[in-house]
Amino acid sequence: MPITLRAPEADGLAEVVAVLREWQYEGAPMQLHPGDLGWFWRFGAQAVAAAVRAWRKDGRIVALGLLDEPGLLRLTIAPDAVADEELARRLAEDASRPERGVLAGEKAYVEAPRGALVQDLLTESGWSADEPWTPLRRDLTEPVADPGVRIEVVGPERAHVRTAVQRAAFDRPTFTDERWRTMAAGLPYADARCLVAYDERDDAVAAVTVWSAGPDRPGLLEPMGVHPDHRGHGHGRAITLAASAALRELGSSSAVVYTPSRNTAAVATYRSAGFAQLPEMRDQRRKEL
Repeated sequence: MPITLRAPEADGLAEVVAVLREWQYEGAPMQLHPGDLGWFWRFGAQAVAAAVRAWRKDGRIVALGLLDEPGLLRLTIAPDAVADEELARRLAEDASRPERGVLAGEKAYVEAPRGALVQDLLTESGWSADEPWTPLRRDLTEPVADPGVRIEVVGPERAHVRTAVQRAAFDRPTFTDERWRTMAAGLPYADARCLVAYDERDDAVAAVTVWSAGPDRPGLLEPMGVHPDHRGHGHGRAITLAASAALRELGSSSAVVYTPSRNTAAVATYRSAGFAQLPEMRDQRRKEL
């Protein structure tokens, strides 16, 4: 059977989330995680469905993509299909040809797992490497140190605290209380937690959302932020430790996160919380049309 491409309906997202969970394993290259869909879910299930692309072969999903922002396709591939030449060529063609409707803008970027054949094919087609990102990982076999500050697990009644820290940390007004409720009602949030850290004056100083992919699979931090009025006091390390502990309680085998390599402060924060820095990864950029 030929490889087919389609965007799922909203009622088909349960299958997409389940497949992404199955594809997470220790030692895997950094790839699209169920938590990435969970964070995107703040815009609603219909928006998630419109942003997802699913490639099937013989009736089974073999590759998934998320249009995480205009012009950026975050692509991941079934572990047993990473070297599938037919699939790689189809993915490269769909990304390279705007008429396919995957990446239709003048500028286009693809994030694919390190070592996937599609990366080589995109390079051969004239795609070039974009700026580097740094992935980091913390093993969760052993207990995590106490963060040293009060940590709150946020529920609906305290969502306004979580969203306020997020808006301040990233200087973006888009994460409203209503969007938190939409995100929390999404499928991936069943295995997620939002945490807020407080200082000695009981001010909310940092926040994070953690996403489990199920027992014995890597969990994701997305996103983590420190309120700008409280930076430089170790609160980033504290909330990252709390995030790691929460993922361990959820059964995750490790905690993973990634950040632009130019954000050296974030890299240092994660390393101070016990994360090991992994080899850099780069999106690939299509030549302008």
